[in-house]
Amino acid sequence: MSEVIRWAAFGCAVVPVVLLMCGLPVGAALGAGAGLAAVTAASRALLRHSERTAARLDADGASPHRGRHGRTGIGAHRGGRRV
Repeated sequence: MSEVIRWAAFGCAVVPVVLLMCGLPVGAALGAGAGLAAVTAASRALLRHSERTAARLDADGASPHRGRHGRTGIGAHRGGRRV
């Protein structure tokens, strides 16, 4: 993950410079850089959260969520099977 974040930070630094070289106003170039930095920060936070969650599930040995209808067999729901 750290390599991806480093490339994203590099992109956040390079994009405004390139936009300035192409003739965009300083404010627009800085705004684009700030927007990219915000997206990079949000992506980093989401990546860290997913890594922590995955590590926690691995450490607990928990089985994945079975879903809404993931019953184990007949009568597994509340009260068992009624006739």
